[in-house]
Amino acid sequence: MGAPAGDLYLRVVVRWHEFFERRGNDLYTKIPVTVSEATLGAKIEVPTIDGRSIVRIPPGTNSGNTLRLKEKGVPSARNGARGDQYVEIQVVVPLPTDERVRNLMKELERVAPADPRKDLFAKAGV
Repeated sequence: MGAPAGDLYLRVVVRWHEFFERRGNDLYTKIPVTVSEATLGAKIEVPTIDGRSIVRIPPGTNSGNTLRLKEKGVPSARNGARGDQYVEIQVVVPLPTDERVRNLMKELERVAPADPRKDLFAKAGV
């Protein structure tokens, strides 16, 4: 009132967060899962900026696979449309702390042998 019209300039600083990484309106997180959850599939809770969400881990999920939670990111300052949240899966391998765990892992290798490096040298051209 009584002052001439003018421009208002704001400087907004987005602080670093220990868990969420922001890229534009999208958020990125890393979620640990057990070997059995990754192998068999599971429904797990993950943190979002709104609280918790249930995420379905498909059977056979590998470390590094990324799942998308639609519209769980940051609202746009322009139109309110929300970005997405991307959840990177990190499979946590247990330490073979006792003989039973070692035996179970050996049995798994025996009944379901897999060679993840089978085509490695062919792809590398070596």
